[in-house]
Amino acid sequence: MLVLRSALTRALASRTLAPQVCSSFATGPRQYDGTFYEFRTYYLKPSKMNEFLENFKKNAHLRTAHSELVGYWSVEFGGRMNKVFHIWKYDNFAHRAEVRKALANCKEWQEQSIIPNLAHIDKQETEITYLIPWSKLEKPPKEGVYELAVFQMKPGGPALWGDAFKRAINAHVNLGYTKVVGVFHTEYGELNRVHVLWWNESADSRAAGRHKSHEDPRVVAAVRESVNYLVSQQNMLLIPTSFSPLK
Repeated sequence: MLVLRSALTRALASRTLAPQVCSSFATGPRQYDGTFYEFRTYYLKPSKMNEFLENFKKNAHLRTAHSELVGYWSVEFGGRMNKVFHIWKYDNFAHRAEVRKALANCKEWQEQSIIPNLAHIDKQETEITYLIPWSKLEKPPKEGVYELAVFQMKPGGPALWGDAFKRAINAHVNLGYTKVVGVFHTEYGELNRVHVLWWNESADSRAAGRHKSHEDPRVVAAVRESVNYLVSQQNMLLIPTSFSPLK
């Protein structure tokens, strides 16, 4: 009986401690509202790129009547060509579901945009992302070019790599080498992935800033710390379309 009681006491104690142990594995600060951003990438048939964009431009008002378009770009460099990338903002998942239902029932949108443009698309990809808690969506001071840098991080979330990553981002921005539009963390898609949307006046000013930052010991030190949590990275140079809210 004494042995059984001791075993039961240990089991109850372990249950009591379990939530405290698990809490140490939290992935970091969470946002308090449901706002998220959908990243959409369309791979287009080479001969249909212009036709696709012209059609969307003509009918964009039918789509933006239902949810906010953050930005719409064509991909200039990085990966496959004839590709467009766009970001949509939603209040929560219920909002997105309402939007998708409304668009499915919108005869004009279906007939004037979806049906004609589907024939021009080879492949579609989507990711659901949140802004990292210490990031907010910024509007660039004027028209320019954008770079989407994608960082595949080690599992663990912002609790593991967040502080070091923030220091690396701030080192570039605070020293004037570039401007950041937003830092996003993937919720659905390739997990442990961080997207950084940068802005520069031109591709040449981006290259100049990058070369200078590589020679700045403050940036080098911050980046060197952050790469300890990095698995891989890739990027794309984005050119805003004429109808993109972010220019």
